[in-house]
Amino acid sequence: MNYAEIKLCDIANGVGVRTTLFVSGCRHHCPGCFNPEAQEFSYGKPFTQQVEDEIIESLSPAYVQGLTLLGGEPMEPENQRVLLPFLRRIRETHPTKTIWLYSGFTWEQLAQGPSRGCVDVTPELLGLLDVLVDGPFVLEKKNISLRFRGSENQRLIDVPTTLSTGTVTWWKDEPIFSSHEW
Repeated sequence: MNYAEIKLCDIANGVGVRTTLFVSGCRHHCPGCFNPEAQEFSYGKPFTQQVEDEIIESLSPAYVQGLTLLGGEPMEPENQRVLLPFLRRIRETHPTKTIWLYSGFTWEQLAQGPSRGCVDVTPELLGLLDVLVDGPFVLEKKNISLRFRGSENQRLIDVPTTLSTGTVTWWKDEPIFSSHEW
């Protein structure tokens, strides 16, 4: 797998300060895609053990809330197979950090199939996520006032609750700090 970019101290793609990994490769080709160069699987640099280690180290400071995966498309089958062992490591080394993932696939396509994004490793990978921002970017539904998503069809899914109840549950935005911490 290749990656297009890594952002440290990102505040745009999930709650709090995050490390963000933009993977390469996407077959959706959504009109108006904000990252069209990352649609090519060969774009960027190889995702090596050293890169993985650097990302895991970047999650160490207490002020870093977690990791966000974008693309490209993290849920392309070949990307899932690389990301699964990486996310297992993050859960082992940083169990309190949150993991967000943006996908052009919907929850239903990933969790229930059949779709290109629902493969043998998908259930375990979904089980490692806290929030899934699902659905393709739809240019006609673009709305720049939405928090953490680009078009109105996209959902912010609370993955643990959705998995435990069997009903798609929207993520509820909660403040990072309570008022007494200020």
